[in-house]
This record gives sequence, structure tokens and C-alpha cells, in this order.
Amino acid sequence: MADLRIVFMGTPDFAVGVLKNLLQYEFNVVGVITAPDKPSGRGRKLNQSAVKKYAIEQQLKVLQPTNLKNEDFLDELKQLNANLQIVVAFRMLPKVVWQMPTLGTFNLHASLLPEYRGAAPINWAIINGETKTGVTTFFIDEKIDTGEIILQDSVDINETDTASDLHDKLMIVGSQLVVKTVKLIEKGKVKTIKQPDKEDKPAPKIFKETCKIDWDQPIDTIYNKIRGLSPPYPASWTIIDNINETIEVKIYNVTKEKIKHNYSIGNIFTTKKEMKIATCNGYIFIDEIQLPGKRRMKITDLLNGFKFHENAKAQ
Repeated sequence: MADLRIVFMGTPDFAVGVLKNLLQYEFNVVGVITAPDKPSGRGRKLNQSAVKKYAIEQQLKVLQPTNLKNEDFLDELKQLNANLQIVVAFRMLPKVVWQMPTLGTFNLHASLLPEYRGAAPINWAIINGETKTGVTTFFIDEKIDTGEIILQDSVDINETDTASDLHDKLMIVGSQLVVKTVKLIEKGKVKTIKQPDKEDKPAPKIFKETCKIDWDQPIDTIYNKIRGLSPPYPASWTIIDNINETIEVKIYNVTKEKIKHNYSIGNIFTTKKEMKIATCNGYIFIDEIQLPGKRRMKITDLLNGFKFHENAKAQ
């Protein structure tokens, strides 16, 4: 049985859940690699990654390289004398890094590979209307998310799940899968499966243009897109022509109603408590919205003080 010395690499909350589980199982984490602090907010105050904050609480050694090929960083990494590296939501590693430990470097990916290789697997699974996804551990190689699979576990996607909901489900299942993977490596019982070359369901990075709602699409497509981009993700958005002003708004939680109607696509209807937008085969009901320069709010709160023109339209 191998005497493990683990280096953990990750940045967001998703990775924190995995690191926390490793420590609960008392694995020997000798160092944590995470992103450099970044300025954020109006005051441009330096903000630490979620992984760094947790690692410091646990009194773990933290490295924050800007360049993963930098000789000083590589020397520090070697001095940790790790024989296993675990990567969760970090960034692409150079060969000199992932080849360093004798037991290899494995990654946890939030999909059932080879489906949804790429930066945003959680978002795209929901945007595409999937009813099942999962998590995969695999040994890193020279390409992105193509290495030999160690273990997989599946997760159901409910029709009302947002990206945030699925994120939390996958973090729990993924944390457990990482522990199972580490135990197999520790016992020398790993058997891997080579991935097929196919890539029919990619998961590229999400940009602002990706998030714009096309109201001409079917209601299910619109609904899936909005919930697939719900917080903590970028959020879908639309332009509203409010007759005397044009505003760009972010839309968060919604519900849908499939029903025939004779209204134009994009027509907006409001009452004191309700806002809905016409699609080709029903209505999208807005539960949460964010106006420019304002905080995200419940639609009932917005409608208390903001009026949409009777001929307002989403574009």
C-alpha cells in the first residue's frame, strides 16, 4: 500500500467540497495549488479563491503560481515530495507538472466523459436538456479531458434543477468519487478505461453572447437555457424595449407554461405580482430579475416600484 503525499489543485467552491472530503478521510495533503488573488468589486480589493480560504483555515501550505512552468514554482512543487496530484476545477497543466508525481495526476470532471469535455459541463448539460449527467475521475494527459478513465458515477437532472442545484449535487458525488479513486490508487488496484475519440457534446467556456435569450426558440429550449445559466453562473439576459427606454436585464429563476396563444413572441405581460413573456408555444414566467445597476430581486419586489409599458417587448 502506497504512503500517499497528495498535492491538491483547485480554485472554486466545487473544489473546496472535494478537498474537505479528502481531509475528513485523513488523507495526507501536503500542499494546495490555487489561482493567484484577484482584484474584485468597486474597491478592487484582492480576493482569495474559495480553495485558498479553506486551505488557510486548515493550515495547509498554499502555492499560487501565475506561471505553471516557472522554475521557482516547479522547485517548490518538487520540494513537497508529493507522489499523487489531484486536480478539481483548476486549469490545464503543463506536462512537467502532471508527470511529476510517481502515482500520477488525476482530475475530477463534472460530466460522464467523453461527453461534455471542456470548461462548462454543468451549464451545457442543463442547457441541452439532459436528464442525466455525472462525474468522472481520469488520469491527465496532454489534451483536455481525454485521459484514461478511472471511475464514473451518474447523477439525475430534474426538470427544475438549475446549474446551481446540479453543481451542489455533483460536488457531493464528486467528492465521494475522488475518495474512492484515491483509495484504489493507494492500494495499487486502479484499472483504467481508454476514452473514445468522439466529442459530440462539447462544453466550451460560457461567454456573454452565449447567454442571450432567443425568444424565437421553443419554450423548452429557452427554459433550459435560463436554468442552465442560473447563479452562481453568468445568468441569461435579454433586451427589453420598454417603449420609452431600452434596458438590458438578467433573468434568473423562471417557470414555464405550455399553452397556445395568439400574441407576438416577446410580448411582456405584467400584473402587480407577475411577469410573463410570450414564446411560440407558451409563456416564460419570470421569478427573479436584475435591472442594470440594481441587485437581483424577486419579480414581486420589482413590480412594486417599476412599471413595464403595456406594449413592452423582450428582444
